[in-house]
Amino acid sequence: MYLAEQLVEEENKDMIKGFDWYLLPVLNPDGYEYSHKTHRLWRKTRSKTSNPFCDGVDLNRNFGFHWMEGGASGNPCSEVYAGREPFSEPESRAMRDFLQTKMPNVKGFLTFHSYGQLVLSPWGYTKTLPEDHDELVRMASIYTSAVASENNIRYTVGSTSNELYIASGGSDDWAKGVAGIPYAYTVELRDTGRNGFLLPSSQIIPVGRETWSGLRAFTKELDRLANQGNIRLELGRNDPEPSPGQMGKSANPRFSSKVSLP
Repeated sequence: MYLAEQLVEEENKDMIKGFDWYLLPVLNPDGYEYSHKTHRLWRKTRSKTSNPFCDGVDLNRNFGFHWMEGGASGNPCSEVYAGREPFSEPESRAMRDFLQTKMPNVKGFLTFHSYGQLVLSPWGYTKTLPEDHDELVRMASIYTSAVASENNIRYTVGSTSNELYIASGGSDDWAKGVAGIPYAYTVELRDTGRNGFLLPSSQIIPVGRETWSGLRAFTKELDRLANQGNIRLELGRNDPEPSPGQMGKSANPRFSSKVSLP
């Protein structure tokens, strides 16, 4: 909500001239409510599964791109249960369907998680890097440099699988591999482990400020590239075509892309 407030401030009107912003505060509202009322560290959705004693699906494993190819579980009682099929959850389907109405015009996708102080790029399902990995790192480093200039908080840049672990079915992998969004990232916010998931409320505003600084720098660079015609979206293959099961039911044809600069 801090980001939304910043976008409507007069001093930031330049940030909305060249881009449409789509903000989704919470993708998992039922799980979010449950985490505040019942189980503070609840991670998954609240949908029923085949096991009457284990509810919920990990949305970070439910997107239909190389689904269940590593770092995910078919056990409903697992914290990383990927669901009975790709896009089994209404939450992941809603995001997929919305983004597909905007394609191929979306150029940046950032999903914010906690914790670790990381900016993670695809891929999560494999340690093999996409062809435009260096460009993804360059853009992410612009973000992290701006964050550091705000509060001297340092973020690490790298691919999900190499900086953390193999995790298939993530929204950022789907955003780049299927939706063709050239700059797709997962941002793991503060901290690095002292407070972990239970970050003190006193840090909410500082995190908001540094995140906004990162987004400003990231968006300005994206705007510069677009205005100079330096972003070329090569609609081809930068990853093997997923099977229908990986795509998910009723998925549209993919807009696979890589970013290259002259």
